[in-house]
Amino acid sequence: MTTLSVTLPSFGPIFRDNNFHQIADLAQMAEQAGVDRIMLTDHVVMGQHTDKYPYGPFPFPPETAWLEPLAAIAHMAAVTERVRFSTKILIAPLRPAAVLAKTLATMDVLSQGRLEVGVGTGWQREEYDAAGIPWTERGQRLTDTIAACKALWRDSPASFHSTTVNFDDIWCEPKPAQPGGIPIWVAGALHPNNLARLIEHADGWIPPPYGTLEEVADGVRQLKGALAATGRSMDGFGVQGDIDAVAGNDDRPSITASMDAAADWIDAGATTINVVMSLFCWRMDRAQAWFDDLAQSWELLGLR
Repeated sequence: MTTLSVTLPSFGPIFRDNNFHQIADLAQMAEQAGVDRIMLTDHVVMGQHTDKYPYGPFPFPPETAWLEPLAAIAHMAAVTERVRFSTKILIAPLRPAAVLAKTLATMDVLSQGRLEVGVGTGWQREEYDAAGIPWTERGQRLTDTIAACKALWRDSPASFHSTTVNFDDIWCEPKPAQPGGIPIWVAGALHPNNLARLIEHADGWIPPPYGTLEEVADGVRQLKGALAATGRSMDGFGVQGDIDAVAGNDDRPSITASMDAAADWIDAGATTINVVMSLFCWRMDRAQAWFDDLAQSWELLGLR
């Protein structure tokens, strides 16, 4: 079954007068609209060099307020019952592995097993500098952090040794509510190091932003072959397809027109269709109508 994901805005002008708590209202609207998974983006801090953003002009000034995604997800999970939560993406190397494992396990227990996590290295060196973490170690730290979290979720006591994370005979309790631990999605291009990270540690792949259908389809073929070489398969392995904003008859971004591309993403190998809400709606007083249109568009596709 193909699932529907929505990346909610956790930043910017939709929360007027700093009413960030209203993100819980958006989560409830999403759940009522039949959304399967809610995602949030992550920036711990922001430096002035937003021109270093690798995917074109960065759309927000440095002073934009960004909610910490794990805290925000905990807030939303408390007022919902069914919808799952994830990140797109959590810059995992900025968090100590033991602290991250504990935080995520706690969230999974409190949400009764509704947590996933999408991870990556991010793109901004200033975040690493501010956290006192070497920028040059970001890839290795991502791999080590994922592996250490999985050890802490699995073993009691747990021991782990790598280049950047080391511990012996420690307990991290409670364990996640989900058997086998919290599903981990790894983001980014399929260069050799990231492909190896996906094959060894991941439950799903988040392709780079603005990737084409052809690029994603090619990536799925690479993953299928690489998984098979290690005895794994694509069965149960997630692939995210991000819907682009397409203009409707009024020349404004239309969720109805944009969702026409969902079938093409599924043909390319996507198992979840992700819609970035901020591409379409920036006002709380229009949010309910937008979710109604999203629900209707998804229903017309007959994907459930």
